[in-house]
Amino acid sequence: DWHTAAVPVYLDAQYRWRDGYEYIRTVFSIHNIEFQGKYGLDTLGSVFALPPDWESVVEHDGCLNLMKGAIERANAVNTVSETYANEILDPYFSFGLDTIPRPRRYKLSGIVNGIDYDVFDPETDPHIVQNYNAKNFRKEKIKNKRALQEELGLARDEKKFMIGIVSRLTDQKGLDLVEAVLDDILQDDVRLIVLGKGDWRYEQMFLEAKRRHPDKISVSILFSGELANKIYAGSDMFLMPSKTEPCGLAQMIALRYGTIPIVRETGGLKDTVTAFVDYLGTGNGFTFFSYNAHDMLHVVREACEVYRYNPKAWKKLMKGGMETDFSWTKSAEKYVEVYQSI
Repeated sequence: DWHTAAVPVYLDAQYRWRDGYEYIRTVFSIHNIEFQGKYGLDTLGSVFALPPDWESVVEHDGCLNLMKGAIERANAVNTVSETYANEILDPYFSFGLDTIPRPRRYKLSGIVNGIDYDVFDPETDPHIVQNYNAKNFRKEKIKNKRALQEELGLARDEKKFMIGIVSRLTDQKGLDLVEAVLDDILQDDVRLIVLGKGDWRYEQMFLEAKRRHPDKISVSILFSGELANKIYAGSDMFLMPSKTEPCGLAQMIALRYGTIPIVRETGGLKDTVTAFVDYLGTGNGFTFFSYNAHDMLHVVREACEVYRYNPKAWKKLMKGGMETDFSWTKSAEKYVEVYQSI
């Protein structure tokens, strides 16, 4: 976010003229453009020790804005996915900052994050009941589903379609869409597993749904890496309908565990999850574009239909997800290219 944003500014304002600093170049990496580091302009000298003539570099919309200064002064700027690099040029996604990267798009790029394939490995994960891999998942993965149902107090039935949600419970994660159609989802023959903490509104929404449908939904209002991994391993689908998502890691972890993601086409979700097309045999998940609750519901039900009536395609989706490479290797190579380019 904004926490390293002062570095390119200080380098140019206070160090560039010193021996050894003349040729240093900087890359500023943006995770989420929402968090910009805004302060009152009266802090320019008293807190940030910048001279008055540098106010124009860090001023934006009447505030001292550190991210604005970094975008202006860095030699290259990147975000955590290619789609998000384009989205931050749009006022809808930029939280008022789009006018700064737009004329500087020549130095803007996007690189999708990776996940640690040693940590998130269903073959060696110590937190799940049954380890498995892309060769034996057909027989072994379902044992995690049975164990998860039992642990969370849901009726043990391996044929029930299980949807996992592991998320911060905030507006950004698209939970207002879930709120609009939650009862519709739970009317179907599914089980919903929720893990996360966040806004009271959404915590209460899920807890109230648990009260109405105790046999269909499990709600854990907490942070737990161990339970999260059990959900990745034990679910059939992973729901991630984010309003904005600079990159997203959960959908990559889900694919690694053979759990098929349902996502909205935004940011890194669009770059890592492609829509399943049966007759072409393509795609690795289910997607929707419009920020619309019933579009999401339609895609959830489409996924249920494929799961129930096209098991061959479903197994192919699972295998394809598990064999996809979202490790840091490719991302690291692209970062090296950006560094070398400057």
